Amino acid sequence: MKRFALLALVVAVPAAADTTHHGPHAPYAGLEAREIKALSPEQIADLKAGRGMGLALAAELNGYPGPRHVLELARDLSLTADQERRTRDLFEAMQQETSALGERLIEAERALDRLFAEKRATPQSVAAAALSAGGIEGELRAAHLRYHLAMIEVLTPQQIRTYSHLRGYAQH
Repeated sequence: MKRFALLALVVAVPAAADTTHHGPHAPYAGLEAREIKALSPEQIADLKAGRGMGLALAAELNGYPGPRHVLELARDLSLTADQERRTRDLFEAMQQETSALGERLIEAERALDRLFAEKRATPQSVAAAALSAGGIEGELRAAHLRYHLAMIEVLTPQQIRTYSHLRGYAQH
């Protein structure tokens, strides 16, 4: 009896998990209703807010803290008043710059999406639109990385080691 109950559970769980009934050949089913097909609502909100979305992982995971997370850990890092002010200034400048770039990227993705939605896509128009979006994404990534670089001038080497430890990247 226990085996039957376990077998029923094993069979029922995958069936319950597939609420779309589209199977493995339709991983994008449901995404066609998005305003901009290539961007989720969460990504759009993150871009508008200037959030990093992992664009600065090359810096973050190699010992270059980000302003936002430094502010979150200000007490644990024992930031001085000057360090906190400088970090806040960097964070505000980063948010302003990256949210503007995020808005530009959203518009570039909207334009690319519209080419296909309106059946106006040609190899030339798609290449131009994709290169435009890609260029803006590159600018956005470079901006986030630049602010991680700037944090090295604000924090002490010990604070950077502590930050890495607190974020779970390195042992003390």
